[in-house]
Amino acid sequence: MSAPTQLSEPIAEDARMAAPNTLSLGGSLPRFTPPVTLAVLLLVSAGALFLLDAWNPAVLVIVTAVAYMVVITLASVIVENSRKAKDRLVTAVVYVCFGIAMVPLVSLLWTVLAEGIVRLDGYFLSVSMNGVTPSMDAGGAYHAVLGTLVITGIAALISVPIGLMTAIYLVEYGRGRLKTAITFFVDVMTGIPSIVAGLFVVALWIMIFGPGETNGLAGAISLSVLMIPVVVRSCEEMLRLVPNELREASYALGVPKWLTVLKVVLPTAIAGITTGIMLALARVIGETAPLILTAGSSAVAINANPVEGQMMSLPVFIYSQVRMGGAINYERAWAAALTLIAIVMLLFFVARLVSRFFAPKAR
Repeated sequence: MSAPTQLSEPIAEDARMAAPNTLSLGGSLPRFTPPVTLAVLLLVSAGALFLLDAWNPAVLVIVTAVAYMVVITLASVIVENSRKAKDRLVTAVVYVCFGIAMVPLVSLLWTVLAEGIVRLDGYFLSVSMNGVTPSMDAGGAYHAVLGTLVITGIAALISVPIGLMTAIYLVEYGRGRLKTAITFFVDVMTGIPSIVAGLFVVALWIMIFGPGETNGLAGAISLSVLMIPVVVRSCEEMLRLVPNELREASYALGVPKWLTVLKVVLPTAIAGITTGIMLALARVIGETAPLILTAGSSAVAINANPVEGQMMSLPVFIYSQVRMGGAINYERAWAAALTLIAIVMLLFFVARLVSRFFAPKAR
């Protein structure tokens, strides 16, 4: 009976050596500890900043985040053990980084909403700046909204077919050096500065129509130069996510490759493709520099013809109003910025509806 006792002694010794050497109480922190700790530290930090007359939202977030990581880690070390303390520290760092990343976004949206809602109304969206001087408390951005929709719509009509067909070629048909060359040029185009795209279209327009010709079509082409590589990259990634088993099953039934792409691959990837197209639209709808060069920056009247005369857009309208200065012009700029954000959000909402409608239905 002595042998089992001798075997158990090394095991017990190993367990004692492996046990963490901490001052933990062997318990566990309640589930409400993290949120309560964060709330208390937020109130304490806010009070301290008020007393020190150093109130600043950014400083409040940073001080609260650092204090939370220190306090929650120390509490876990004392009450729990070092392993759980490390896990809580890493979790706290992840949440703090997420919160810090959200602060600029929330602050941006709140600022635009608070400043833009002052002037954004039906009148602002239904009149142009035709006959309005910068100092007059009148005028609106109807011509800029119309120009933005026309220019980005034409850019999408140009970019989406080209980008989608290019992505299909790279995923389904591309082989050898041609595929490598196309991939390289798409990567290069992705990093082209927007002002360079505008200059390219200006040079092209001068060769065709002569100097001084600016219109909405030129602006749309400059935006399409920026939009095509984004569409290619996003569509290519979505098409690669389609399982090869679906393609092979279609081929086994004798379906040709082009019909497999049309009836199997594209419907399967339609949700991701639509999201990628909307991201590309969001990428170019706020561009200012190429539109100043190609579509003009002095249009004040309503112009729905993209091939005749200058065409205003919301980004250029914001730039022109801020450049003029004055309280009235700043209010117009904020209202136009809020309108632009609303248009982008509406586009994403419509894209979700379209992707759900065309997505393959489970049976």
